[in-house]
Amino acid sequence: MKKVLPVLTTACLLSFSTASFGEDTDVTVTELATGLSNPWGMAFLPDNSVILTERAGSIRRYSSEQGLSAPLANVPEVVANNQGGMLDIAIDPDFTNNSTIYFCYSKAGEGGSSSSVAKAVLNGNALENVETIFSAFPRVDNGFHFGCRLAFDNAGYLFVTLGDRYKYMKEAQNTDNHHGKIVRILPNGDVPSDNPFVDGAAPEIFSYGHRNVQGLTVHPTTGDVWAMEHGPKGGDEVNLLEKGANYGWPVITYGVDYSGDIISDLTHKEGMEQPVIQWTPSIAPSGMTFYNGELFKDWQGDLLVGALKFTHLRRIDMQGKTPGEEFEYLRDRKERVRDVEVGPDGAIYLLTDSTEGKLIKLTPKP
Repeated sequence: MKKVLPVLTTACLLSFSTASFGEDTDVTVTELATGLSNPWGMAFLPDNSVILTERAGSIRRYSSEQGLSAPLANVPEVVANNQGGMLDIAIDPDFTNNSTIYFCYSKAGEGGSSSSVAKAVLNGNALENVETIFSAFPRVDNGFHFGCRLAFDNAGYLFVTLGDRYKYMKEAQNTDNHHGKIVRILPNGDVPSDNPFVDGAAPEIFSYGHRNVQGLTVHPTTGDVWAMEHGPKGGDEVNLLEKGANYGWPVITYGVDYSGDIISDLTHKEGMEQPVIQWTPSIAPSGMTFYNGELFKDWQGDLLVGALKFTHLRRIDMQGKTPGEEFEYLRDRKERVRDVEVGPDGAIYLLTDSTEGKLIKLTPKP
C-alpha cells in the first residue's frame, strides 16, 4: 500500500521532500546501455533510436538493434569543467526532412566559457555543418550553473535554459545579460520579433530571475512550457513559464545559502512569480517531462522528475496545473537521475549521472 504523507498548501505546493514511496515492484527496470560517462541529455529520433550526450564531450546513439554507438564524429570541443561540458540535446521539429539536431554545451572563449547552442546535420554516426547559433554572455571563468536544457514549443521556437553562473546570482535580475535567464530563439538563432526584451541588450530573453534551470518540457496537451530549477539549500522550483515574467531569484527564495546564511528573508514579492511546486530541502531536480504514453495508464498527465540528491524518479500527480500527491521510485538503486523522457513506445527512459552512467528503461510489471 502507498502511504500518503501530508503537505502544506499555500499559493504553491510547499513540498518538504517527503513523498509516498512508489512500489518498485510496479515497474520493470531494464538497463539498455552501461558505462556511459556522466550522460546528461537525450532525445528520440523518428526511428525510435536515442541520441544522447556525455558531459565529457561526446554524443552517441543507441538503438535496440545495434546497441550503443561509438562517439559521433565532428563534435565540437567542450569545456568539461565541474558542471560544464556537453549537456542537453534536442531534434528539429522537421527532423524527418532536415536531419538537424541541436545541442547545448559549455564553449570556451575570451574570459571563460558560456552556455552555447549549436545545430548540426546528423549523418549516420557523424555531424555535418556544425554551426553555433547562440552563446550566452558575458562569459565566466568558472564551471558552475550552466543550465543548458533545450525544448521546442508547439510554435517551433527553441527555448534554452541558462544558469546564474553561481557567483553572479544578482545578475539574474539584470535583463542586459543572459545570467539566470531562459531564452527563446528561432531555429537559426534569430530573435523572435515578439520577445519581451527584443529592444534590449539581451533580446533573446523570455523570462528571468532564475537560478540554475535543469528541467524543461512542453506539456503534450496544452503546449505550455514548464521549467524546473535548482535552489540553493532548499527552494527547488517548478515553474509555468510566462513571457517576460520574473521568477524572483535571488530577491525571493525558499532556500538558504549552503553555509546556512540567509540569501533573502522574502518568499513573496509583488511582480515576482510563485513556483507551482517547491521542494525544501532540495532534491536537486534534473530532467522533467509529463507522462503521455499508454503503458502507465494511471499516470497520464503526471509530472516525472529526476532527483540527483535523493537518487530517485519522482512522480507528481497533476490535475491540470495543480500538483497533488508525490511518489518516489528506484531510490534504493542509489543512482542519480539526470534526465527523464517518455519514449514513443510509452516506456519511461532515464539517464543516471555517474562515470559509469546508464540508459534505463521502465515498463509496468505484467
